[in-house]
Amino acid sequence: MSNPSYLLTFEQCGADVHSRVGGKCASLGAMIQAGAPVPPGFAVTTDAYLEMLDTNHLSECIHVWLERLNPEDVRTEEKYSRTIRKLIEETPIAAEIEEAIRAGYEALCQSVGVANVPVAVRSSATAEDLPGYSFAGQQDTYLWVMGADAVVEHVRKCWSSLYTARAISYRYDNGFAHEKVLMAVGVQKMVNAKAAGVAMTLNPINGDRSKIAIDASWGLGEAVVSGEVTPDNFLIDKVIFEVVNRVISPKHIEFVADQAHGRVIQREVEPERQTQSSLTEAEIVAVAKMAKRAEKFYGHPQDVEWAIDADLPAPNNVVILQSRPETVWSQKARPSLSAGHATGIAGVVDTLISGVRIKK
Repeated sequence: MSNPSYLLTFEQCGADVHSRVGGKCASLGAMIQAGAPVPPGFAVTTDAYLEMLDTNHLSECIHVWLERLNPEDVRTEEKYSRTIRKLIEETPIAAEIEEAIRAGYEALCQSVGVANVPVAVRSSATAEDLPGYSFAGQQDTYLWVMGADAVVEHVRKCWSSLYTARAISYRYDNGFAHEKVLMAVGVQKMVNAKAAGVAMTLNPINGDRSKIAIDASWGLGEAVVSGEVTPDNFLIDKVIFEVVNRVISPKHIEFVADQAHGRVIQREVEPERQTQSSLTEAEIVAVAKMAKRAEKFYGHPQDVEWAIDADLPAPNNVVILQSRPETVWSQKARPSLSAGHATGIAGVVDTLISGVRIKK
């Protein structure tokens, strides 16, 4: 896997290298080490990002632009964001870094037995997935990227997305020094999703930790996370995995792969599928159990992105794309079932809700 200072496989990622691979890749690596089903891939480390900045003296240029910025002036913020992003995207990458990215992609293609395997190229900033902060959506992810040239191009775009206007504004608002937040990039095999979405290991309406809430829709998860559709919603009891409430919404569009052109497209869902549940009963339970195991592994409520892979047989077709801390209710005081250490029925209930650790 080429230069280890520039690239690490997901299997090599984890909390111990968070500063080098960012929150997203560290989380994916930890889940793999715990035996969770995660599509394979690799991280382009912050070492590569820093060398790109230092070799081309970009840090000084970026600092000058940010010093001029008034965070209250949205129009200027957008203008300076475009300037910084253009600067990064048009700056040549050192040959050694580009060769490492190409070698990493080729190794991934060989490992899955697919030439020019489609991948997601995903931002993984060092401030992502921190408890108490919601960096989700601040930087960019690119889906169904094919070929080494395109992967290199989109790694550069992910680097530049550290300076989207929304990311700049969020760091200002939350007291993060721009130069202290670094960008790694995850390159992950795409999932041919027949359905996808998010699962939260509590009820996002009232913070009830005895429930798991699943939002699901047809195709790739972009339809759910972007708000393009109103997803199906399932509320599941965390102990017995019984669906206690479900809402099946009309789902008029889905995001799917246009494999002939190597891109993701939006298309209309056939009328007969629009009002069908996007998940079977077995898939609902499988997603809920996977989310519960992720929560147990991390020790606190999770916001899990998942997909049902159309190319894999059930029950091995449910995969985790990302798991990050839930950032709203988790920060509030959790009412105790009983004073001190839970005993008796309170202790039993707490154990049942917590579940068991993911095992290899």
